Amino acid sequence: MTRAVLSLGANLGDRAGTLRAALGALRADGLVARSSLYETPPWGPVDQPAYLNAVAILRGQRDAAGWLARARELERAAGRTREVRWGARTLDVDVVSVTGDDGTPVFSDDRELTLPHPRAHERAFVLVPWLALDPNAELPGRGRVADLVAALPPDEVAGVVRWEHLT
Repeated sequence: MTRAVLSLGANLGDRAGTLRAALGALRADGLVARSSLYETPPWGPVDQPAYLNAVAILRGQRDAAGWLARARELERAAGRTREVRWGARTLDVDVVSVTGDDGTPVFSDDRELTLPHPRAHERAFVLVPWLALDPNAELPGRGRVADLVAALPPDEVAGVVRWEHLT
């Protein structure tokens, strides 16, 4: 049994519908909790629309590679293509962290899956929803999510806005 933290984002098409469908599909995979949706500015060098983002916490029988495979299945189901790095996408699902039953973090430097996610500690669109979902969250090797959020530039944190249209 493992615990996985996934970050989900969408900025093409029906963003909310895509995220709702992906989060709904994760119920069968041991969804423990999910954040609200947050609207965030696009990240990276490509001009594109704003994102909706969410974080999901899961417990299940998958290992780290299994969580990555599930993330890619969800992306494929949403019509994701990988043409432009950091470009617009129908759905992006990142495995942020995986821990074992005993709370031991899984570390990986495999080129297909680096754990914990190598840039999660710098991304308000991951950390703000995660902190709202789990105030005691920790990113293995980086520390408490609350401290990571506090270390981010205030304008980046302020740019992650809870999307009230989910209700």
